[in-house]
Amino acid sequence: MTNDQVWQPLRAELARWINANRSVRFWLRDDDAVKPTPALERLLTLGQEQKVPLTLAVVPLYAGDALAGRLAGEEGISVAVHGWSHENHASSSDKKQELGAHRPQSVVLGELRDGYSQLKARFKGQFVPVLVPPWNRIDSLLLPELPGLGFEALSVFGAAEAKHSAFLPVINTHVDLIDWHGTRGCRDHGELVRAIVEELQQRFDGSNGPVGLLTHHLVHDASAWDFLKTLFAVVAEAPGGRWVSIRELLGRQTL
Repeated sequence: MTNDQVWQPLRAELARWINANRSVRFWLRDDDAVKPTPALERLLTLGQEQKVPLTLAVVPLYAGDALAGRLAGEEGISVAVHGWSHENHASSSDKKQELGAHRPQSVVLGELRDGYSQLKARFKGQFVPVLVPPWNRIDSLLLPELPGLGFEALSVFGAAEAKHSAFLPVINTHVDLIDWHGTRGCRDHGELVRAIVEELQQRFDGSNGPVGLLTHHLVHDASAWDFLKTLFAVVAEAPGGRWVSIRELLGRQTL
């Protein structure tokens, strides 16, 4: 199958939206940023070239002045709170989780409070009050406490669950580029295109919410970079397709 054939289903779906006089919204979240790296530089450059707003889920404990200095003045960059240390506290028989019920709630909330305040102070105008739980998991008993810490939205992976949205707006991601349970490299491009098209088809007859793409720049292989570059180009060439910032999804221009 040629590259054009791989991407044809997405081009066709975008054309369907355009013919219906409707627009498609995408947003991009990249997880695990802590410091400037060649991979992060590549992601920033790619986003700048295609004018794609980027939300970086930053790990507060390890994010220092070097990352803040690199991002200072960069347009289209938002910084969200990626837990505290991205450390697993679950037992070996459970799925990995930092924000679970494995520790006293007061300890977990204290770390989130510290993470929030540190990133807000360090990244100033780029900070957004959005919590991105490591491994996209959080104990439901923590949810009602999040607004009191200053959080205004939650972002995990998959469809918004009632237990999440009952306490905070949920701005989720829906398509992850990485094959975490297999090669740990980029998923097959055709499979990714089909996943995006399925998300769009659901929205065509539904709420028309944004489609969230999830990336992890630190583990991208060449295939992942190629997919992202082509995706940006395909969306850019469709009059009805656009990338939106998490600020826009929050309904605020400044935070």
